[in-house]
Amino acid sequence: MEINEQRLPAEQTIRALVQQSHEGPRDLTLTTDRPRPVPEPGEYLVRVGAAGVNFADVMQSRGTYGGGPQAPYVAGFEAAGEIVGAGPGVEAPLAPGTHVVGAGPGAFAQYMTMPAAGVLPVPAGWSDAQALGLVLNWATALAAVKTLGAVQAGEVVLVHAAAGGVGQAAVRLARHYGARVIGTASPSKHATVRALGADLVLDRRRPDLAAEISRRTAGVDLVLESVGQATFATSLSVAKPVTGRVVVFGASSGEATVTTHDLVFTHPVQIKGLHIGTLAVAAPSLYRSLLTELEALIAQGIYTPGTPALYPLSEGAMVLQQLEAGQTEGKLALDPWR
Repeated sequence: MEINEQRLPAEQTIRALVQQSHEGPRDLTLTTDRPRPVPEPGEYLVRVGAAGVNFADVMQSRGTYGGGPQAPYVAGFEAAGEIVGAGPGVEAPLAPGTHVVGAGPGAFAQYMTMPAAGVLPVPAGWSDAQALGLVLNWATALAAVKTLGAVQAGEVVLVHAAAGGVGQAAVRLARHYGARVIGTASPSKHATVRALGADLVLDRRRPDLAAEISRRTAGVDLVLESVGQATFATSLSVAKPVTGRVVVFGASSGEATVTTHDLVFTHPVQIKGLHIGTLAVAAPSLYRSLLTELEALIAQGIYTPGTPALYPLSEGAMVLQQLEAGQTEGKLALDPWR
């Protein structure tokens, strides 16, 4: 909920990036007089230290994200920062001053609200920026690789968009669980993906991608599909019949379709859809176990502090345009105080 008065003292107004239309990232506008949000029941008010940039932000800017906000709206939904207030009804509230990472509306701003049930404390010794990705990128990757993907040591895992935020986490996790990893990425990003431990990196745009993967494997056990139209046919064709799993959690290149005829006669594989927010709501015990495993991975040194590219809030439109054009790699973040 936002304060409704038209005129507010300076300390109650904030800098924020507002999406003015559904014409894409170019219509993101920096404002300095946005009302500071007020936490609803069950929410924290957070002073944002760093906001994560995700492809879902691009989709929301074009109105193609399911259930996304209607323009105009304060953009962004992932952030880490300091708790400065709480609405009523927060169970076992964290103390003011605690740094947390979580999701909520309007993250591209100096202050935002977050549902208290969905936040995690920033790991000890980590900065706000380093904690970005914990409840989105890494949680999605872990759900795709293990919770839904059921990866086993010795299996072959294909990770599309392996240089992205979720992709990089997925490569590292699949290797940690003993899988052989094939990543796809544009040629300029191959060195990055290899450094993460991928056994093979291929250009997803090569016309013989499916044939090349089939030539090098006896079939793929698990495919992590976030690209959509440009790679979906390849994903189905290289997955092992019957036992092969395709976990779908994005469609950055556009929608892809599959028919019942495909699944029965041409590509009899297991297709599983994943949205981490839906998983958290629909299967809370499963989500809690996933977060517990992430905490264990941090303790074991498998999941180390992130190294996001941090940009001033004023450059948010440019950052999202580059992300949409496939010109970025790794985790991206905005500093709302710059």
